[in-house]
Amino acid sequence: MRELIGENVFIRTVTMYHTGKVVAVSDTFVTLSDAAWIADTGRFSDALKTGKLSEVEPVQGLVRVSLGAIVDVFEWKHELPREQK
Repeated sequence: MRELIGENVFIRTVTMYHTGKVVAVSDTFVTLSDAAWIADTGRFSDALKTGKLSEVEPVQGLVRVSLGAIVDVFEWKHELPREQK
């Protein structure tokens, strides 16, 4: 995970989705800035391809995601979503 510092990512956990820029990785957490909780991706493959998401809840401040809860991490090649919808 440390190789992702500075990269924009889409993280899928056992219960949620997050987007953000990886700013730190510890033994237990990955820390994201410019993060958003993604309530609904719409068609998942299309979301990854186009960056268009159905429901977005931007987060103020940093978000720490437990490494133990992460299912997978995708490269996010789009602008990070910062507007609520």
